[in-house]
Amino acid sequence: QRALVRDVETLPKLPYELDDGVEQGLWFWREKQCNIRYQKAGSRGPAVILIHGFGGNCDHWRKNIGPLSEFSTVYSIDLLGYGYSDKPCPVEYGETNSLYNFYVWADQLNGFVDEVVHAGGEKCDVVLVCNSVGSCAGLQAIADRREEKEDFYKGIMLLNPSLRLLHTTKQAWFAKPFVKLFQDFLRESPAGQLFFKQVAQPKAIENILKEAYHNEETVSSELVNVVLNPGLQPGAVRVFLDFLSYSGGPLPEELIPKMPCPVELVWGAEDPWESIDIGRETLGCFDTVSNFHTLENVGHCPMDEAPEKVNPLIKAFLSEVSEL
Repeated sequence: QRALVRDVETLPKLPYELDDGVEQGLWFWREKQCNIRYQKAGSRGPAVILIHGFGGNCDHWRKNIGPLSEFSTVYSIDLLGYGYSDKPCPVEYGETNSLYNFYVWADQLNGFVDEVVHAGGEKCDVVLVCNSVGSCAGLQAIADRREEKEDFYKGIMLLNPSLRLLHTTKQAWFAKPFVKLFQDFLRESPAGQLFFKQVAQPKAIENILKEAYHNEETVSSELVNVVLNPGLQPGAVRVFLDFLSYSGGPLPEELIPKMPCPVELVWGAEDPWESIDIGRETLGCFDTVSNFHTLENVGHCPMDEAPEKVNPLIKAFLSEVSEL
């Protein structure tokens, strides 16, 4: 057994107050023998699972989970290695990227649905809402269950999904060896630890967030601590460096056309990392895409920067794919 089952009371104090009705929990994922943190609110309608991006966690959805619980049962979840979920050492699992990848996170999401969302055997409708790299995990989870003829997934909404521009299939042939060399250098040398130490500082996190967000006023000290604090937990540096070297796995343009349910795309137009023009061209063209919403004057994390725009879109999507 790689980890002991933890009690929810062991979770660190959050830098904000949970909305009324929002509770934290720990699910013990037996397949990996790891504790997974999640939050839950509401007890009606379809289940909505909120999935964060790279470096994010449950708390990145703190402006959404409460309002959405008025008409659905909402969960936010820390992917393995992030937030206050366990962070097992990737070296213990063999080859590089064999633990922190979209296939493992997809297994995590499906296990969570089976054991937590569908606890007791009653299968409600499930809708996934994902940001950034969390989008690939959500798409892969639905793709895996499609092969098993499961049909409880009724839709998936992608907020500024990762375009995976450093994927091996998208790198110029002459750049591939240099990209891999740099990734290996960061992961395996002291330089990687030093790099992480410089990034895991309040001012550095603030600057990164101000780049990702269009409206810098939304980058508060609360947000900085929401992102930074879990990154100071033991094991976080190994997770960070391992995922930085992940250039394989599924691509959103491969998974979206295979979806057995509607896909809704929501894009902050001022995202400096994931171009809305490339997103519209490469992802918005598939028959499975029901809508492509452009959010003007919003950056990479619309759910946090503009919840007043995103929450109504989630509600509208839910009403289209399930019964509220």
